[in-house]
Amino acid sequence: MRRSIFFLAIVIGASGIQAIAVDSVQPSSDASYASIAQLQQRMEAGTLDSRELTAQFLDRIQRIDRSGPALHAVLQTNPDAPALAASLDAKRSARKHGALYGIPVLLKDNIDTGDRMLTTAGSLAMIDAPAPHDAALVERLRASGALILGKANLSEWANYRSGHASSGWTGVGGQTRNPYVLDRNPCGSSAGSAAAVAAGLVTVAIGSETDGSIICPATMNGIVGIKPTLGLVSRTGIVPISHSQDTAGPMARNVADAAALLSVIAGSDARDAATADADHHATDYTRFLDANGLKGKRIGVVRQLGGAQPDADRVLDQSIALMRAQGAIIIDPVTLPHLSELGAPEQVVLSYEFKHDINAYLATRPPLKMKSLADLIAFNQHEASREMLWFGQELFEQAQRRGPLTDKKYTDALAKAKRLSGPEGIDASLAAQHLDALLAPSWGPAFVTDPVLGDHIVSGDPTVGGPSQPAAVSGYPSIAVPAGWAHGLPIGIVLFGAKWSEPTLISIAYGFEQHEKAWQAPKFLNTVGGSTIAPGGAAIINR
Repeated sequence: MRRSIFFLAIVIGASGIQAIAVDSVQPSSDASYASIAQLQQRMEAGTLDSRELTAQFLDRIQRIDRSGPALHAVLQTNPDAPALAASLDAKRSARKHGALYGIPVLLKDNIDTGDRMLTTAGSLAMIDAPAPHDAALVERLRASGALILGKANLSEWANYRSGHASSGWTGVGGQTRNPYVLDRNPCGSSAGSAAAVAAGLVTVAIGSETDGSIICPATMNGIVGIKPTLGLVSRTGIVPISHSQDTAGPMARNVADAAALLSVIAGSDARDAATADADHHATDYTRFLDANGLKGKRIGVVRQLGGAQPDADRVLDQSIALMRAQGAIIIDPVTLPHLSELGAPEQVVLSYEFKHDINAYLATRPPLKMKSLADLIAFNQHEASREMLWFGQELFEQAQRRGPLTDKKYTDALAKAKRLSGPEGIDASLAAQHLDALLAPSWGPAFVTDPVLGDHIVSGDPTVGGPSQPAAVSGYPSIAVPAGWAHGLPIGIVLFGAKWSEPTLISIAYGFEQHEKAWQAPKFLNTVGGSTIAPGGAAIINR
């Protein structure tokens, strides 16, 4: 069994046993699957405190993530977490506190923490030293009283190293596994964040997205993910791909928890110019949790993004029926212009911006030996037996050949991508039918993990990107919500809309969730139709 010895004496293996005991993972009277509101209620009543909650999650990570089914969702836990929890408990009665006070949060490991944990983006090139400062969103989390529990595994470099990568694989942590069916992929790149939340290893987590890296893991792990408007959440202290598309966002088992988390991390930051207007829009998003949030909403169905996977289309149709029954006005179908024209300029933009942005980020990490993208490429070549045993680094190499951001090829591609996806895309579609939001199917159930050939994400029209692409390229918000099932695998739907329309999307998503109630805890099956092991060791065949 291949193993990687990680900082702070954490040992993370790349494979694990085939089955686990049911009683070690199913929801019980513990806090593993409790919501933020339920946890706060218990803590206010004195039947639970942050120290006990933190200990439960650390124990669960040890039993489920590192042994048990060996999900490899958590790269490292915070060695200071117990002491931080005790400190929060001591101050609980002495101050007014918000929803996240004392609540453990996992961070995708491309988010800096100025503590003893590393920020690696999953790469062995980045394990020299911790970051010197907290990322801006981490500052906000700590100020709210949230407890940083650890760092989640991801797709290495947020899935921007090779087009043949296996989502959820890193040189540091190995392959993250989908907790619903262990041989299935969690999708990337916020793979560990999604799998950890789904498996009850933490209450909520932070992911990040350039195109699909919150929305896809959320749908394939049966949770809620919010990709905010570009500029609502600061990117200061986050390992980048693209300053014109990157954003961090919340991942949770329900819309209410995701809204509470977004409320804390949203806001302006002088260090990130894109957030200049964030304080004018950031708010307490839990105010929009309306069980009747579907009533009267005009929602357009983008059938152009369907047709790729029958189960995804079936769940979409079931979701539309529920929305209509709850008073939504469904326009089906609507046209989203220019979908087939987004992919080419997007790839040019990402390639140029990655070189510029990663070099700028590395300059903020002076203790690291890596000073540039060229250094990272050389490191991977030297450590190919560890870093490139499954896939290469052609995206790195392509980006390295790009010129400066003043190149006309870049500026033309950026202008075209933004225009076609935003004003002439989402905005035009919303305006044409006076819509509140757009609705699309997800990619469907999780695909089998394949380190040799990479991801097998199904697509319909090969000229049209996935359901995350229009909002990702435009910088507009999107939200994924659990909606149904196929063969024991969760399937979600994707809602997206105008810039700064998070309140509307959250209201719609919450109204849908409260009536659909699609979420179920994972059973950690070996494979579709496979078995788990009951207490005492007897095999149970799941059919």
